[in-house]
Amino acid sequence: MKKAVRNLLAAGAFLVTGTGFAQSPPPAVDAEADGPIIVTAARSILPANALPLTIDVVDKEALDQQIAISGSVTDAVATLTPSFSPTRQKLSGAGETLRGRSPLYAINGIPQSTPLRDGSRDGFTIDGFFVDRVELIYGSNALQGIGGTGGIINQVTVGAPQEEGLSGRVLLQGTADNRFHSNGMGGKAGGLFQYEAGDFDATMGATYEKRGVCYDGQDRRVGLNLTQGETQDSQATNIFARVGYAVSATGRIDLIASRFELKSDGDYIAVPGNRLTGLPTSAVRGDSPGEPAANRTESLALSYTDTALWGGHFVSQIFFNRSRDTFGGENRDATGNYIASFQDPSIAPVGDLFDQSQNRSRKRGAKFSYERAVPGLEALTATLGFDALWDKTQQRLIASDRVWVPPAEFRSLAPFVQGNLKLFDGLLRLAGGARWENVQIKIDDYHTLAQTTQTLPAAQRYWGGVDVAGGKPKFDDLLLNGGIILEPWDGIRAYASYAEGYTASDVGRITRSINLTGIDIDSYLAIEPIVSNNREIGVEVKRGPFDGSATYFWSSSDKGQLLVPGIGRNFDVQRQRIEIEGIEINLRSETPVPGLKLGIGYAHIEGRYDSNADSKVDTDLDGVNISPDRVNVSATYNRGPVSAIIQTQYYLSRSFHADAGVAQPNPLNNFGGYSVTDASIRYQTAFGGLRLSVQNLFGKFYLDYSSDTRLPTDNLAYFAGRGRSFTLSWDYSF
Repeated sequence: MKKAVRNLLAAGAFLVTGTGFAQSPPPAVDAEADGPIIVTAARSILPANALPLTIDVVDKEALDQQIAISGSVTDAVATLTPSFSPTRQKLSGAGETLRGRSPLYAINGIPQSTPLRDGSRDGFTIDGFFVDRVELIYGSNALQGIGGTGGIINQVTVGAPQEEGLSGRVLLQGTADNRFHSNGMGGKAGGLFQYEAGDFDATMGATYEKRGVCYDGQDRRVGLNLTQGETQDSQATNIFARVGYAVSATGRIDLIASRFELKSDGDYIAVPGNRLTGLPTSAVRGDSPGEPAANRTESLALSYTDTALWGGHFVSQIFFNRSRDTFGGENRDATGNYIASFQDPSIAPVGDLFDQSQNRSRKRGAKFSYERAVPGLEALTATLGFDALWDKTQQRLIASDRVWVPPAEFRSLAPFVQGNLKLFDGLLRLAGGARWENVQIKIDDYHTLAQTTQTLPAAQRYWGGVDVAGGKPKFDDLLLNGGIILEPWDGIRAYASYAEGYTASDVGRITRSINLTGIDIDSYLAIEPIVSNNREIGVEVKRGPFDGSATYFWSSSDKGQLLVPGIGRNFDVQRQRIEIEGIEINLRSETPVPGLKLGIGYAHIEGRYDSNADSKVDTDLDGVNISPDRVNVSATYNRGPVSAIIQTQYYLSRSFHADAGVAQPNPLNNFGGYSVTDASIRYQTAFGGLRLSVQNLFGKFYLDYSSDTRLPTDNLAYFAGRGRSFTLSWDYSF
């Protein structure tokens, strides 16, 4: 059966060039409520149902509902999307995947990821208060350039005001754990003010959020990951501004600026758990050394759009983005004993040197696209575009001002063309295109940090690093996409698609780990970009009260990126062949009860990699690299002043295996599964809306998927999930 399906898709992909299509939205999203949805992340003004892309759109109502439950846009997307891995509930999103690969986070199309040295903080770069909707494009594709091997998560910020004069909204909310501990209390305040006068409009807003510590289902403090970063015991601020001017009836200029910072308070230290007895890592009051983990992102974007330029649609954007990811410095081994990391006997005696690292990344870029129906062939819509990106990233040790990851400069120049052909009055659509990526990575000569070898006596463990010759390796690739959609009746469609995704490998992890002499960056294959191939077939039925879709997908990459445990809790990168396949099913239907809708979603994903470099995959991807199977069940109610949801995510058990003759995965990393139920209800009054949300409604105790499936002997990275917590909020629009 599987071979037959693959042959069918291969035949379809051979005939045309394109990607998937718009699948049914997640629970609480009504894709048809306000007419056709224009998905800006797709780089097209065609509505979602005309695009050969697998797309979901989480609207403002659904997004606010989910953020009130879980606290972040990342958690909201992960909850609604069966093929997204469960989040770590930490500041770091390392190991969180979409369809088994890393997604590209973007804000208004501006990439937030730092792939040259992935700090995994890209899910926390803006407060959800300023996000109007989230667009998800599934599977590998190169629509937004670098990144997106698992898909694109594009956060579209609030638009221009809809009426003359002053308008806006405010939000006040408080959060508490199940026992209402004083240190578990949190609060948030946000305000957004908009003003329009003729052709000019302005938007300004700010948020402040204080998060307390979290407690698990057994009323124990949830352990803190002080090195990678936490959202609990933290403070976050976001300042947002937008200025717009209509230069003509069809042309508009917008300038958008944002500054987001989330910083741990550093009031707690971790207490080791016990994996053998199932006791998770916890926390007690105490001061960790150095600066607390933090994330700061600043961005500025200037865009000009014209909806009728020479009969077509023109979009241009130039942007600047700067981020600093500070990692904590609490260095202890797996049993909780303090250890000295980043040691160098030439600087200070071993054990006397303390340090911590910080990622520093700066991006500059520009995007241009022009789309219109081809004169004389109006059924064909063509898009021409060009993207440019410059990224400079390094990782420094901030106490001793040493360079851990040498500055790496990334330059990408990419022209692209897309086409969408409507045939037989929409019965058949063909779409496809190509993108030519031209990439250069520049790294100057450098010397790695002092290395450690734990197997030697203490006096001999540390030795000077090695010299590495820099270079300017260049790569180019023609990335194709293609697809076919058949819609014999309104609301019933079938499709087949193929698309290629492209991203840089985590160059920083690779360059900092070199421990052999004679390495030349110009010829070091480990830093080659990752090209992934995504194929899928699917069907969609959207008629009357019923909305359903089913998709089968698989992807492969000859030089994929695999995270493997390194020294301490650092993960290194291995370049291996990776193959992933899965199915995703989403069903949603109205009921005889007015306002009540029921939904169910299911995702099954399998992933394997080549562990012995024989070009054949032989070992299952572990929990750091792939998500568990999942079932989502939900009931939503929206009628009159009341809107409510109750939802359950069932994460199914998973074991990891390998073929005979290769090393078997550690059985301690097998996953037992768990389920979590959330609920929320909102009542609209004349003086704003009141909302009560409950995360983990039944107070379930569980160990989170990420820590349960990696580092099987590390008792400081064995985290329980959050127990029952309450959020009461009031919002008012004027």
